Amino acid sequence: MMTTSNLSPEDAVLDEVCPAGEPWMGVISKGQVFRILDLEGNQAVDTLFYNANDPEERYSAVDTIQRQGRLYLTTGSVLYSSEGNPMLTIIADTCGRHDTVGGACAAESNTVRYALDKRYMHSCRDNFMHALANCDCAHHRNMTKRDIAANINFFMNVPVGLDGSLSFADGISAAGKYVEMIAEMDVVVLVSNCPQLNNPCNAYNPTPVRMLVWDSL
Repeated sequence: MMTTSNLSPEDAVLDEVCPAGEPWMGVISKGQVFRILDLEGNQAVDTLFYNANDPEERYSAVDTIQRQGRLYLTTGSVLYSSEGNPMLTIIADTCGRHDTVGGACAAESNTVRYALDKRYMHSCRDNFMHALANCDCAHHRNMTKRDIAANINFFMNVPVGLDGSLSFADGISAAGKYVEMIAEMDVVVLVSNCPQLNNPCNAYNPTPVRMLVWDSL
């Protein structure tokens, strides 16, 4: 469902740009509002959330899909944790639909989907691992690839066929589209601003995205 926000970027307590194809990591406190803004359009933003005080509790695609009875996220969607707790709630969305099942690109998936010579291309899984390796969050310093769970793909268009098959289609976002959510607990946000060059999820052209945070509404 398309809904706009009344929050102004001038009032944000954090306003950062994540470059094309790069990772981003930050802490959002309970009650703060977090916005991801697609600056140039059709950029897939692979995102994971962790309890800032206990990294064993993290975003769960299974719980989120099951509790809401639908695959796609939009305004009103609650993102649930592996413990069944609400982590964030989407309160504004000018794109209208976000993927929960397409996963993150990796060296292995690039090889299987495309060609052997794509194995060494930059990937979202690489981004996640790079961010974790350089994390200065006390509770998250020892996280490894075992802690990379199924992620959300904000702005990404992954139609699901009647037979359950997935396809990676042209994006449905555009320049200036955003998704905004309020934190229901203190969360660590781990983002890969997808570097994928082999499918149309970001129009074969990775672009920057903007991260904004506001204090409690």
